[in-house]
Amino acid sequence: MNIEEYGGGQEPEPDVLVVTTNEVSGHRVEKVIGEVFGLTVRSRYLGSQIGAGLKSMIGGELKGLTKTLVQTRNQAMERLVEQARARGANAVLAFRFDVTEAADAGTEVCAYGTAVVLVRE
Repeated sequence: MNIEEYGGGQEPEPDVLVVTTNEVSGHRVEKVIGEVFGLTVRSRYLGSQIGAGLKSMIGGELKGLTKTLVQTRNQAMERLVEQARARGANAVLAFRFDVTEAADAGTEVCAYGTAVVLVRE
């Protein structure tokens, strides 16, 4: 299994830190900028649907769909970071993903959190 195909997250020492926590050890929030989000909608394609249907009969991981979801989540997170950076933030706190079906056309993935300016204490 290749980590790039089945995982995500930030590179070490990013210019905009994204964390799921409400605070960062050794830092204080100097300014709250507000909510930011990154959104993408991916349609399903026939090949993955057929493969998923066959795989569901015998069981096991749907690797093609897993890769697609990883790519989708990473794209949503990249868009969130772009929004935070554009608004002057150096961090996003309380980061979350929300995944829903979008009008039977595909999957909507929204990455969201609170953009802030952190300073080291």
